[in-house]
Amino acid sequence: MSGFDGFNTEFYQTSYSIEDQAQPYDYSGRQYSKHYGGYEYPQQGGFVPPDMMQQQPYTGQIYQPTQTYTPASAQSFYGSNFEDEPPLLEELGINFDHIWQKTLTVLHPLKVADGSIMNETDLAGPMVFCLAFGATLLLAGKIQFGYVYGISAIGCVGMFCLLNLMSVTGVSFGCVASVLGYCLLPMILLSSFAIVFSLQGMMGIILTAGIIGWCSFSASKIFISALAMDGQQLLVAYPCALLYGVFALISVF
Repeated sequence: MSGFDGFNTEFYQTSYSIEDQAQPYDYSGRQYSKHYGGYEYPQQGGFVPPDMMQQQPYTGQIYQPTQTYTPASAQSFYGSNFEDEPPLLEELGINFDHIWQKTLTVLHPLKVADGSIMNETDLAGPMVFCLAFGATLLLAGKIQFGYVYGISAIGCVGMFCLLNLMSVTGVSFGCVASVLGYCLLPMILLSSFAIVFSLQGMMGIILTAGIIGWCSFSASKIFISALAMDGQQLLVAYPCALLYGVFALISVF
């Protein structure tokens, strides 16, 4: 141990002694100067910023703070006035004026179709007509909702492929589904007649053939006007007649 003490003292020479601990220092390097009850407390010293020494006087009023933030108006925040925004139904693509014009075009086969309106993708009217067709079949004792939507989907895909091959400009799937759905309206009349009397007689066959021709003629007329396919109405009407003939078979049998 004596060798270790000697090695320890010779390792590093310093002037520090344990008696120096009797004089405590604060963080600024000065000794404590105040004594309270046998305890030493340091004096607050050090650097104080000049901004804290000079306090600014309060110039406002009590309970009335100064307005430092001016909120932006709703018009400047959104960029335009709410009154200039289009209606919600128009933003969703539901225009009742166009729906009524398409319905009149289907009900009046000799009326000239407006190609700009017919080329729109409007599925609100076709969904309503499909539901109405299924409801009239249900009233006639035929639960055929699955067949109605299944045949409609397959027919829309087939007509979409066929019209894209026949036309130069091409057509969207939504436009094909919209036109075929609107032209289903005469088929609702046929299913409504099936509620009252049977369509399996001679009068029923004649009525069914007339409704099929009505639907196919209206659909082909709209496709010709929307896609500028002059002279090809019979070529478009034939696959449409096949599609609506399947719906007629559901209504009759």
